[in-house]
Amino acid sequence: MNTSIIKIENLSHRYSKAWAIKDINLEIRQKGVTGFLGSNGAGKSTTMNILCGVLNQTEGRVLIDGIDLRERPLEAKKLIGFLPQNAPLYLDLTVDEYLRHCAYMRLIPANKIRSSMDEAKERCGIAHFSNRLIKNLSGGYKQRVGIAQAIIHKPKLVVLDEPTNGLDPNQIAEVRGLIREIGEDRSVIFSSHILSEVQATCNTIKMIEQGVVVFSGTVDDFNNYISPDSMILHLKNPPSEAELLAIEGVTQVQQLSSNKIRISFNTAPDISGEMIRLSVERGWAMQEIQLERSSLEEIFARLSNKTK
Repeated sequence: MNTSIIKIENLSHRYSKAWAIKDINLEIRQKGVTGFLGSNGAGKSTTMNILCGVLNQTEGRVLIDGIDLRERPLEAKKLIGFLPQNAPLYLDLTVDEYLRHCAYMRLIPANKIRSSMDEAKERCGIAHFSNRLIKNLSGGYKQRVGIAQAIIHKPKLVVLDEPTNGLDPNQIAEVRGLIREIGEDRSVIFSSHILSEVQATCNTIKMIEQGVVVFSGTVDDFNNYISPDSMILHLKNPPSEAELLAIEGVTQVQQLSSNKIRISFNTAPDISGEMIRLSVERGWAMQEIQLERSSLEEIFARLSNKTK
Protein backbone atom coordinates (compact mmCIF):
# COMPACT_ATOMS: atom_id res chain seq x y z
CA MET A 1 0.00 0.00 0.00
CA ASN A 2 1.41 3.39 -1.01
CA THR A 3 0.99 5.25 2.30
CA SER A 4 2.08 8.83 3.00
CA ILE A 5 5.73 9.73 3.53
CA ILE A 6 4.80 13.32 4.42
CA LYS A 7 1.79 14.50 6.34
CA ILE A 8 1.44 18.21 7.03
CA GLU A 9 -1.30 19.22 9.45
CA ASN A 10 -2.55 22.80 9.97
CA LEU A 11 0.92 24.18 9.26
CA SER A 12 1.28 27.92 9.85
CA HIS A 13 4.26 30.21 10.24
CA ARG A 14 4.46 33.88 11.11
CA TYR A 15 7.32 36.31 10.61
CA SER A 16 6.77 39.16 13.08
CA LYS A 17 3.09 40.00 12.57
CA ALA A 18 2.62 38.64 9.04
CA TRP A 19 1.67 35.05 8.32
CA ALA A 20 3.87 33.52 5.60
CA ILE A 21 1.75 30.35 5.46
CA LYS A 22 -1.58 29.59 7.09
CA ASP A 23 -3.31 26.27 7.83
CA ILE A 24 -1.58 24.16 5.18
CA ASN A 25 -2.66 20.52 5.03
CA LEU A 26 -0.87 18.18 2.62
CA GLU A 27 -0.06 14.52 2.14
CA ILE A 28 2.59 13.13 -0.20
CA ARG A 29 2.80 9.46 -1.08
CA GLN A 30 5.73 7.09 -0.54
CA LYS A 31 6.67 6.91 -4.22
CA GLY A 32 6.62 9.24 -7.22
CA VAL A 33 7.70 12.78 -8.08
CA THR A 34 5.69 15.67 -6.66
CA GLY A 35 6.06 19.17 -8.06
CA PHE A 36 5.92 21.91 -5.45
CA LEU A 37 5.00 25.22 -7.08
CA GLY A 38 4.77 28.73 -5.81
CA SER A 39 5.56 32.23 -6.99
CA ASN A 40 7.93 34.56 -5.13
CA GLY A 41 6.48 35.37 -1.73
CA ALA A 42 3.85 32.63 -1.95
CA GLY A 43 5.21 30.76 1.08
CA LYS A 44 6.95 27.97 -0.84
CA SER A 45 10.41 28.59 0.63
CA THR A 46 9.00 28.82 4.15
CA THR A 47 7.20 25.51 3.72
CA MET A 48 10.32 23.85 2.24
CA ASN A 49 12.51 25.14 5.08
CA ILE A 50 10.10 23.75 7.66
CA LEU A 51 9.85 20.45 5.80
CA CYS A 52 13.66 20.04 5.78
CA GLY A 53 13.95 20.94 9.47
CA VAL A 54 15.70 24.27 8.89
CA LEU A 55 12.88 26.33 10.40
CA ASN A 56 10.52 25.64 13.28
CA GLN A 57 6.90 26.39 12.45
CA THR A 58 4.68 28.65 14.54
CA GLU A 59 1.79 26.18 14.50
CA GLY A 60 0.95 22.73 13.16
CA ARG A 61 2.81 19.47 12.61
CA VAL A 62 5.03 17.89 9.98
CA LEU A 63 5.27 14.09 10.03
CA ILE A 64 7.99 12.32 8.03
CA ASP A 65 7.00 8.66 7.72
CA GLY A 66 4.98 9.11 10.91
CA ILE A 67 7.80 10.83 12.84
CA ASP A 68 7.08 14.31 14.18
CA LEU A 69 9.84 16.49 12.74
CA ARG A 70 9.73 18.97 15.61
CA GLU A 71 9.67 16.43 18.43
CA ARG A 72 12.22 13.97 16.95
CA PRO A 73 14.22 16.04 14.42
CA LEU A 74 17.32 13.84 14.17
CA GLU A 75 15.33 10.69 13.55
CA ALA A 76 13.13 12.41 10.97
CA LYS A 77 16.03 14.07 9.13
CA LYS A 78 17.70 10.71 8.60
CA LEU A 79 14.86 9.94 6.20
CA ILE A 80 15.45 13.08 4.08
CA GLY A 81 17.94 13.73 1.29
CA PHE A 82 18.26 17.34 0.14
CA LEU A 83 19.71 19.10 -2.88
CA PRO A 84 19.44 22.89 -2.52
CA GLN A 85 19.32 25.19 -5.52
CA ASN A 86 23.06 25.75 -5.27
CA ALA A 87 24.51 22.27 -4.81
CA PRO A 88 26.84 22.10 -1.76
CA LEU A 89 29.83 20.77 -3.69
CA TYR A 90 33.52 20.95 -2.72
CA LEU A 91 34.97 21.65 -6.13
CA ASP A 92 38.58 20.77 -5.26
CA LEU A 93 37.65 17.25 -4.17
CA THR A 94 37.22 14.28 -6.46
CA VAL A 95 33.79 12.73 -6.78
CA ASP A 96 34.82 9.85 -4.50
CA GLU A 97 36.37 12.14 -1.90
CA TYR A 98 33.25 14.27 -1.78
CA LEU A 99 30.80 11.37 -1.57
CA ARG A 100 32.90 9.70 1.13
CA HIS A 101 32.71 12.94 3.14
CA CYS A 102 28.91 13.04 2.65
CA ALA A 103 28.65 9.40 3.75
CA TYR A 104 30.49 10.18 7.00
CA MET A 105 28.20 13.16 7.60
CA ARG A 106 25.19 10.90 7.09
CA LEU A 107 26.56 8.50 9.73
CA ILE A 108 26.76 5.59 7.30
CA PRO A 109 28.71 2.75 9.01
CA ALA A 110 32.33 2.59 7.85
CA ASN A 111 31.94 -0.92 6.42
CA LYS A 112 29.06 0.24 4.22
CA ILE A 113 30.47 3.52 2.90
CA ARG A 114 32.11 2.04 -0.21
CA SER A 115 29.00 0.13 -1.28
CA SER A 116 26.80 3.18 -0.60
CA MET A 117 29.10 5.36 -2.72
CA ASP A 118 29.18 2.84 -5.56
CA GLU A 119 25.40 2.47 -5.57
CA ALA A 120 24.81 6.25 -5.59
CA LYS A 121 27.36 6.77 -8.38
CA GLU A 122 25.87 3.99 -10.47
CA ARG A 123 22.36 5.31 -9.96
CA CYS A 124 23.40 8.81 -11.03
CA GLY A 125 25.61 7.71 -13.94
CA ILE A 126 28.86 9.15 -12.56
CA ALA A 127 30.84 5.99 -11.75
CA HIS A 128 33.30 6.71 -14.57
CA PHE A 129 34.13 10.08 -12.96
CA SER A 130 35.09 8.67 -9.53
CA ASN A 131 38.57 10.19 -9.57
CA ARG A 132 37.72 13.37 -11.48
CA LEU A 133 37.87 16.71 -9.67
CA ILE A 134 34.35 18.05 -9.32
CA LYS A 135 35.40 21.47 -10.67
CA ASN A 136 36.32 19.79 -13.97
CA LEU A 137 32.85 18.30 -14.51
CA SER A 138 30.16 19.83 -16.71
CA GLY A 139 27.16 21.51 -15.13
CA GLY A 140 24.98 18.47 -15.74
CA TYR A 141 27.41 16.08 -14.07
CA LYS A 142 27.94 18.44 -11.13
CA GLN A 143 24.19 18.31 -10.63
CA ARG A 144 24.32 14.51 -10.77
CA VAL A 145 26.96 14.56 -8.02
CA GLY A 146 24.64 16.78 -5.99
CA ILE A 147 21.82 14.29 -6.45
CA ALA A 148 24.17 11.43 -5.51
CA GLN A 149 24.93 13.05 -2.15
CA ALA A 150 21.20 13.45 -1.56
CA ILE A 151 20.51 9.73 -2.02
CA ILE A 152 23.72 8.17 -0.68
CA HIS A 153 22.06 7.24 2.63
CA LYS A 154 19.01 5.79 0.84
CA PRO A 155 16.45 8.25 2.24
CA LYS A 156 12.74 7.66 1.84
CA LEU A 157 12.25 11.31 0.85
CA VAL A 158 14.40 13.31 -1.59
CA VAL A 159 13.89 17.08 -1.80
CA LEU A 160 15.28 18.84 -4.90
CA ASP A 161 15.18 22.62 -5.17
CA GLU A 162 15.30 23.86 -8.80
CA PRO A 163 17.55 20.95 -9.86
CA THR A 164 17.71 21.88 -13.57
CA ASN A 165 18.59 25.56 -13.18
CA GLY A 166 21.46 26.66 -15.41
CA LEU A 167 21.63 23.45 -17.44
CA ASP A 168 21.55 23.18 -21.22
CA PRO A 169 18.63 21.33 -22.92
CA ASN A 170 20.49 18.00 -23.16
CA GLN A 171 21.55 18.17 -19.50
CA ILE A 172 18.01 19.08 -18.46
CA ALA A 173 16.64 16.03 -20.28
CA GLU A 174 19.20 13.78 -18.58
CA VAL A 175 18.49 15.14 -15.08
CA ARG A 176 14.73 14.84 -15.67
CA GLY A 177 15.17 11.18 -16.53
CA LEU A 178 17.27 10.62 -13.41
CA ILE A 179 14.68 12.29 -11.19
CA ARG A 180 11.87 10.17 -12.65
CA GLU A 181 13.96 7.03 -12.09
CA ILE A 182 14.63 7.93 -8.45
CA GLY A 183 10.91 8.52 -7.98
CA GLU A 184 10.15 4.92 -8.93
CA ASP A 185 11.16 3.59 -5.51
CA ARG A 186 10.92 6.61 -3.19
CA SER A 187 9.22 9.98 -2.86
CA VAL A 188 10.77 13.00 -4.57
CA ILE A 189 9.69 16.60 -4.06
CA PHE A 190 10.73 18.73 -7.01
CA SER A 191 10.49 22.43 -6.18
CA SER A 192 10.30 24.73 -9.18
CA HIS A 193 8.67 27.83 -10.61
CA ILE A 194 9.06 26.57 -14.20
CA LEU A 195 5.83 24.82 -15.09
CA SER A 196 7.18 23.03 -18.16
CA GLU A 197 9.77 21.35 -15.92
CA VAL A 198 7.07 20.13 -13.56
CA GLN A 199 4.92 18.94 -16.47
CA ALA A 200 7.81 16.91 -17.90
CA THR A 201 9.00 15.40 -14.62
CA CYS A 202 6.28 15.12 -11.98
CA ASN A 203 3.33 12.84 -11.29
CA THR A 204 1.45 15.21 -8.99
CA ILE A 205 1.45 18.92 -8.22
CA LYS A 206 1.04 20.86 -5.01
CA MET A 207 0.74 24.62 -5.48
CA ILE A 208 0.87 27.27 -2.81
CA GLU A 209 -0.12 30.91 -3.24
CA GLN A 210 -0.42 33.67 -0.64
CA GLY A 211 0.36 31.17 2.07
CA VAL A 212 -2.39 28.67 1.27
CA VAL A 213 -2.66 25.59 -0.94
CA VAL A 214 -4.57 26.47 -4.11
CA PHE A 215 -4.13 23.22 -6.00
CA SER A 216 -3.38 19.57 -5.23
CA GLY A 217 -3.74 16.87 -7.87
CA THR A 218 -2.16 15.16 -10.85
CA VAL A 219 -0.39 16.98 -13.69
CA ASP A 220 -3.30 16.07 -15.99
CA ASP A 221 -5.75 17.51 -13.47
CA PHE A 222 -3.69 20.68 -13.37
CA ASN A 223 -3.46 20.91 -17.14
CA ASN A 224 -7.21 20.38 -17.47
CA TYR A 225 -8.13 22.61 -14.55
CA ILE A 226 -9.47 25.19 -16.96
CA SER A 227 -11.47 23.65 -19.79
CA PRO A 228 -10.47 24.45 -23.38
CA ASP A 229 -12.29 27.52 -24.65
CA SER A 230 -10.90 27.78 -28.18
CA MET A 231 -10.21 25.58 -31.18
CA ILE A 232 -8.49 25.83 -34.54
CA LEU A 233 -10.35 24.69 -37.65
CA HIS A 234 -8.63 23.76 -40.92
CA LEU A 235 -11.30 24.13 -43.63
CA LYS A 236 -10.99 23.75 -47.40
CA ASN A 237 -14.09 25.92 -47.92
CA PRO A 238 -14.29 28.14 -44.84
CA PRO A 239 -17.53 30.02 -44.11
CA SER A 240 -17.79 33.72 -43.37
CA GLU A 241 -17.07 35.13 -39.93
CA ALA A 242 -20.73 36.07 -39.58
CA GLU A 243 -21.84 32.50 -40.27
CA LEU A 244 -19.53 31.14 -37.58
CA LEU A 245 -20.57 33.79 -35.04
CA ALA A 246 -24.21 32.79 -35.60
CA ILE A 247 -23.47 29.31 -34.19
CA GLU A 248 -24.65 28.84 -30.61
CA GLY A 249 -21.72 29.05 -28.20
CA VAL A 250 -19.24 30.78 -30.54
CA THR A 251 -18.05 34.06 -29.03
CA GLN A 252 -15.16 35.11 -31.25
CA VAL A 253 -13.68 34.28 -34.66
CA GLN A 254 -10.09 34.91 -35.73
CA GLN A 255 -8.88 34.31 -39.29
CA LEU A 256 -5.38 32.86 -39.05
CA SER A 257 -4.94 32.12 -42.76
CA SER A 258 -7.08 31.53 -45.81
CA ASN A 259 -7.96 28.01 -44.58
CA LYS A 260 -7.29 28.22 -40.83
CA ILE A 261 -9.62 29.81 -38.30
CA ARG A 262 -9.52 30.07 -34.51
CA ILE A 263 -12.87 30.23 -32.77
CA SER A 264 -13.49 30.95 -29.11
CA PHE A 265 -16.51 29.48 -27.41
CA ASN A 266 -18.33 29.37 -24.10
CA THR A 267 -19.61 26.30 -22.28
CA ALA A 268 -21.96 25.16 -25.04
CA PRO A 269 -22.13 21.32 -25.02
CA ASP A 270 -20.21 19.34 -27.65
CA ILE A 271 -19.10 22.33 -29.70
CA SER A 272 -16.61 20.11 -31.55
CA GLY A 273 -19.34 17.71 -32.62
CA GLU A 274 -21.49 20.61 -33.77
CA MET A 275 -18.64 21.99 -35.90
CA ILE A 276 -18.11 18.61 -37.54
CA ARG A 277 -21.83 18.24 -38.22
CA LEU A 278 -22.11 21.72 -39.76
CA SER A 279 -18.99 21.18 -41.85
CA VAL A 280 -20.56 18.13 -43.47
CA GLU A 281 -23.96 19.77 -43.83
CA ARG A 282 -22.67 23.05 -45.28
CA GLY A 283 -19.75 21.77 -47.34
CA TRP A 284 -16.89 23.40 -45.42
CA ALA A 285 -14.68 20.32 -46.07
CA MET A 286 -13.07 20.22 -42.62
CA GLN A 287 -9.56 18.79 -42.73
CA GLU A 288 -8.62 19.11 -39.07
CA ILE A 289 -10.04 20.33 -35.78
CA GLN A 290 -7.79 21.06 -32.82
CA LEU A 291 -8.90 21.98 -29.30
CA GLU A 292 -6.53 24.41 -27.65
CA ARG A 293 -5.82 23.54 -24.04
CA SER A 294 -4.83 26.29 -21.67
CA SER A 295 -1.08 26.26 -21.18
CA LEU A 296 0.29 25.45 -17.75
CA GLU A 297 1.48 29.05 -17.53
CA GLU A 298 -2.08 30.31 -18.06
CA ILE A 299 -3.45 27.89 -15.47
CA PHE A 300 -0.73 28.91 -13.03
CA ALA A 301 -1.58 32.58 -13.57
CA ARG A 302 -5.30 32.00 -13.00
CA LEU A 303 -4.76 29.93 -9.89
CA SER A 304 -2.46 32.66 -8.62
CA ASN A 305 -5.23 35.23 -9.23
CA LYS A 306 -3.00 37.09 -11.64
CA THR A 307 -5.54 37.22 -14.44
CA LYS A 308 -9.19 38.18 -14.40
